[in-house]
Amino acid sequence: MEFSLKDDNYRTKGLRQRLIKELETKNIASKQVLNAMLAIPRHLFFSDPIFVEKAYENMAFQIGAGQTISHPSTVAFQTTLLDLQKKEKVLEIGTGSGYQTAILVCLGAKVYSIERQHSLFVKTKQIFNQYQITADLNYGDGFLGKPIYAPYDKMIITCGASTLPISLLAQLKVGGIMIVPIGNEKTQIMHKIIKTSENEWTEEQFGSFSFVPMLEDKV
Repeated sequence: MEFSLKDDNYRTKGLRQRLIKELETKNIASKQVLNAMLAIPRHLFFSDPIFVEKAYENMAFQIGAGQTISHPSTVAFQTTLLDLQKKEKVLEIGTGSGYQTAILVCLGAKVYSIERQHSLFVKTKQIFNQYQITADLNYGDGFLGKPIYAPYDKMIITCGASTLPISLLAQLKVGGIMIVPIGNEKTQIMHKIIKTSENEWTEEQFGSFSFVPMLEDKV
């Protein structure tokens, strides 16, 4: 992925380096993940260029349609838990701004992503076309997944699920990993699910987070 100096200049690169140094102090991400976040200009996924400074603070931000772009620390944490290897097939639920998607692509994944908000889907597709970011973006109900391309090596869910989405787990390969925040509409616990057989899995929990809810039959 190449970005012109106009899109990503010395100032924004400096802001991004400062953010990465902040994330390094939190010991929450692998070097590969931090390098990907250093390569991807987060401000390009914001709707208004006046928010360039805000793009490089460790904070969530409204992106329209009642959705947010996650804290950079959350993106780093979820991506690290995913333990992504190059050329793995990843299903992402909740494309949103496309920032997390771009990080996965930068790490060498083949990404299939689903967004239920049509306005965000259209906006993100335009951004990906403009910057030649290659991912399979889809508009639809995330609960349904994308069974035509299953099984997936990894899954990452960037919205809060009330329970473990078994319908998606069925599309994960045995040995695959799903990262999903599970809880109520205000607070969720980050879960790492490892599928050990077609009908069995292990769960590990990693602290509290706050995501917008994952809603079924909402497109």
